[in-house]
Amino acid sequence: MNTEIKSLTLPELQAALTELGQPAFRAKQVYTWLHRGVRSFDEMTDLPKALRQELAGRYLLTAPEVLRRQSSALDGTVKYLWQLHDGNCVETVLMRYHHGNTVCISSEVGCPMGCAFCASTIGGLVRKLSAGEMLDEVLFTERDSGQEISNIVLMGIGEPLDNYDNVCRFLELVNSEAGMNIGMRHISLSTCGIVPRILELAESRLQLTLSVSLHAPDDETRSRIMPVNRRWPVEELLEACRVYYEKTGRRISFEYAMIRDVNDSPEAARLLLKRLRGLPAHVNLIPLNNVEESPLMPSDRATVLRFQKQLEDQGVACTVRRTLGSDIDASCGQLRRKYRNANPAQERPTRSAEDKL
Repeated sequence: MNTEIKSLTLPELQAALTELGQPAFRAKQVYTWLHRGVRSFDEMTDLPKALRQELAGRYLLTAPEVLRRQSSALDGTVKYLWQLHDGNCVETVLMRYHHGNTVCISSEVGCPMGCAFCASTIGGLVRKLSAGEMLDEVLFTERDSGQEISNIVLMGIGEPLDNYDNVCRFLELVNSEAGMNIGMRHISLSTCGIVPRILELAESRLQLTLSVSLHAPDDETRSRIMPVNRRWPVEELLEACRVYYEKTGRRISFEYAMIRDVNDSPEAARLLLKRLRGLPAHVNLIPLNNVEESPLMPSDRATVLRFQKQLEDQGVACTVRRTLGSDIDASCGQLRRKYRNANPAQERPTRSAEDKL
């Protein structure tokens, strides 16, 4: 298969075009077109026709197709089901806030992590997205909606740190001044807790927000709902978070889905406070969203508010996440591959959570 041209950084594109005997300014022209979301090389109208034809012969230019677009009647959230160039599908969500428009993107087709409360992991991992395909989710959501994207969260389908190299390349692309130029402080990356990758990310000292899906303060509970904990238990994960804070100076955001009679007791709140002592942190309580295959139930609102007060009374910043897009299954934990390709081999999972660990 030809190289995906949109996954190339500007210096890489400059080197490639120099090898083709092109003047230095051509790379900037091509890069600009790519980051505007063109669907073909023919749209690059300020390039010579011969160069456009040569690029088309050498490179794959990805451009996903909208299979389904759903808009929430409750809050205007829009969910896209994109078909990728190989027939696989992912979902992307556009959320509107008073401070700007946020796009929640997927990093993999499917997910290998096996969390009990999440629809994205049902069926396991099919394949990882390239950096260019992740960039496409941002570009084509902006292009289709007509709304400028100011914030990105990597919280859709997949585990971003399981696709570490491509995610880091995506971050470089979307942060590029010659591209979309979205600042790192406007980007959040969510992980279920792959400790070696958290430590590696810490060394890069990027100024993004790291969101850790904790969901339980003890190993017994967390291992039951999140298989990743059997490999990297709570204390090891939190120590990596401390290192991350020391390296980057960025406060960690901990995601905590409130699950009835599982992790929502006063004792769980007390243990969470103990675990987070001395670590600058923000806890984001998430009312559990419905996943039809899961027997887990959400905590009632009174329990959520009591849990929040317990944390806040001890000086831990804590908010309850606003639920957006629940009527179109666009809320946290609800994204999935709802479209099956006619060729089942293209959507055959490559790894399960147990394989991964």
